[in-house]
Amino acid sequence: MKTAVCLMGPTASGKTDVAISLCKRFPFDIISVDSALVYRGMDIGTAKPDAETLQRAPHRLINIRDPEEGYSAGDFVRDARREIGNIQAAGRVPLLVGGTMMYFRALIGGIAELPSADAEIRASIDADAEKAGWPAIHARLQEIDPAAAERIKPNDRQRIQRALEVYLASGTPLSEWHSRARTAQDHNLSFLKIALQPATRRVLHERIEERLNLMLNNSFLDEVKVLHERPGLTAEHPSMRSVGYRQLWAHLDGELSMEEAGKRALYATRQLAKRQITWLRNESDLTSFDPLEGRTIDAISTSLREFFNA
Repeated sequence: MKTAVCLMGPTASGKTDVAISLCKRFPFDIISVDSALVYRGMDIGTAKPDAETLQRAPHRLINIRDPEEGYSAGDFVRDARREIGNIQAAGRVPLLVGGTMMYFRALIGGIAELPSADAEIRASIDADAEKAGWPAIHARLQEIDPAAAERIKPNDRQRIQRALEVYLASGTPLSEWHSRARTAQDHNLSFLKIALQPATRRVLHERIEERLNLMLNNSFLDEVKVLHERPGLTAEHPSMRSVGYRQLWAHLDGELSMEEAGKRALYATRQLAKRQITWLRNESDLTSFDPLEGRTIDAISTSLREFFNA
């Protein structure tokens, strides 16, 4: 059985630097596991590796979508499995790096093979929501699929729409599709899971604030202005719901002052880190390292050598 290595961690924990260092020591090729890095033109606010870094250590599944396009966990699983196969065929080892935990879960544990998106059904749902509001559409979902409605907030437009779309396209509730998990795990592939988990939450929060300030001083707002001017791109697109982008977009719409947008972006990023840490704490078979300690790379390298030489 072949192995892929997963390097997980909350935002601002230093995953990219660790991954690049590991690539110098092991025959690794990097696959990005990040729902924002897939988008072209979203570079500063996503802390996307720069061109020089990508030349030294190429990352697969970066810059593969325009911001107007969607990208689901199912899309990621399909693309990641393809790239894993290509890397293994070349005699190398996949290193999956990122913080989009839903993608890791879908790849490792399997994901339901849901019906494809249906533009006509989505348009109909949107038209109904325009008249009645998304809470009313959520109430409709509650009648059809109580289990899914319980997990989805009444104002979560994207997830309500998808859950209803799945039911209307197939006649089967989304929760039942998930329970089937028809796209099963790849039993010919095992995953070695490594996590970067700072022992001190306070230090991680400081790193998050420092990084956000650096982004804001490095033309992050200008980047969002360019996106804001794109015909057809709105605040409702999944790409623009990414932390930081959502708040700066609201500022450009006149809804928030720049100061308030910065505060909300910082809060949202810290909340994201909290959710990521909670997910990691509940994950099994995980080996954790504190990225803020000295010689973290050496400790991870020793663990990897022990695993591959066992």
